[in-house]
Amino acid sequence: MRRKEREITDTNEKLNIIDQCKVCRLAMSDNGQPYIVPLNFGWCFENNRLVLYFHSANEGKKIDVLKTNNRACFEIDAEHSLIEAGEACGHSFAYASIIGTGFIEFVTSPEEKILGLNSLMKHQTGKDIQHQYSEEALAKVTVYKMNVEEFSGKKHER
Repeated sequence: MRRKEREITDTNEKLNIIDQCKVCRLAMSDNGQPYIVPLNFGWCFENNRLVLYFHSANEGKKIDVLKTNNRACFEIDAEHSLIEAGEACGHSFAYASIIGTGFIEFVTSPEEKILGLNSLMKHQTGKDIQHQYSEEALAKVTVYKMNVEEFSGKKHER
């Protein structure tokens, strides 16, 4: 990281930033071409390991790309605000961001699909409710998770 003074090294601070964000940008490689999509997500941090959960339809470009190459990168950001200065080139921007890499794994067991969907619901709504899903509903959705291998944080404060 070029700007070491902006690096976030505390894991809890990084997790707090993740908790603030509702959209995660998932980047993939489609036959050597970059492909990125914004997704709602859920997450958990257990045994010093970050896991991000996503869901989507059972088919589409994103699913095809991930089945071909399950390596991925993610980016999330929060705490945005313009820092104005006397002249245009003096302006700056306050932010907090997390970037990480890992691999995508498609969730197949109904129990883990429910875990992933409930993680998404908890993160997006702020309510820790153990929802129930019919077999039909579970069959209509693809749940996948990113097993994060490493992630870093950076923050520029006002």
